[in-house]
Amino acid sequence: MRNSTRLALITTTAIAALTLAACGSGGNTPGASNDAQPRTMKLALNQTEDHPSFIALEAFGEQLSEATDGRWGIQVYPNSTLGDQNEYLQSVSDGVIDLAIVSAPQLENLSKDFTIFSLPTVFDSIDHQMSVLSDGAVVGDVYASLEDSNSITVVGGLTQGERSIYTKGGSVRTPADLAGKKIRVQESPVFIGMIEALSGSPTPMAYAEVYTGLQSGVIDGAENNEISYFTQKHFEVAPYFSNTRHLVGADFLIINTDTLAAMTAEDRAAFDAGWTAAWQQHTELWKTQTTAAIAEATAGGATFTEVDTAAFTAALAPLLDTFITTDSQKTLFDAIRATAE
Repeated sequence: MRNSTRLALITTTAIAALTLAACGSGGNTPGASNDAQPRTMKLALNQTEDHPSFIALEAFGEQLSEATDGRWGIQVYPNSTLGDQNEYLQSVSDGVIDLAIVSAPQLENLSKDFTIFSLPTVFDSIDHQMSVLSDGAVVGDVYASLEDSNSITVVGGLTQGERSIYTKGGSVRTPADLAGKKIRVQESPVFIGMIEALSGSPTPMAYAEVYTGLQSGVIDGAENNEISYFTQKHFEVAPYFSNTRHLVGADFLIINTDTLAAMTAEDRAAFDAGWTAAWQQHTELWKTQTTAAIAEATAGGATFTEVDTAAFTAALAPLLDTFITTDSQKTLFDAIRATAE
């Protein structure tokens, strides 16, 4: 009786072990069982919790978790808590974090084709930009171009809206008004060249350091959109916002290529659908929050001024010839412009 009880216990234990092994054998490989362990991906963001990017990405994570019955989720880390954007590329490439939002100039460091997304006159409007950034026929190849070399897949884009210049000492109406002024830029040849073309002195600086840079006088101004101007409280230390609207900026969602490949076909479809909903929500939030940001910043003491648009356009026009130098860049630029015609 004692032996039969022992045999039954061994048998039961063995069956349980085999069952657990079977459940864990699928892992997160493509086409694997949906019984794999739940995975919450880390997403790095350098914006605040009231920024449209955070709001839309939080909703993306919730939708993905619901659609995959909890197999995949996203935790958004705002306020540069996982580092600065210049660190995100390496972190995603190494798989230290799964996802990040990076601006187009960051990707220029890996492929000059991404330069096109930061040049003046490329996009006519936010709607034109977003139609391009979500069109695989136009951007699919460049989005996949970093997979083999860097293990980074570009999922898609988010608008940064129209970017303008804001300063401490007074409004800017013509490029000549920027002469001698130190303007913060992203560390990008395009942005450096842009401020030089506008007679200013470009000063590369991490985004998180801009407020103190303005406050201390290390820089005289910066260039960005109205929402970041307000949510980062830059209006408190640089109250003159000049509507240069020199370009329509772009952010990109990047993901570690191996992480993306680990999703089953079903979960990848849910991920793609969630991302589409996220960028669409973000675009609508962007438009409404831009209006609100202007009103709030104005109430806080900021002055918004129109500029001599023709003078700025003329000063920036040579940048296209300077930075569009390869066949692949020309092809991408022409494809984008063709969508506006």
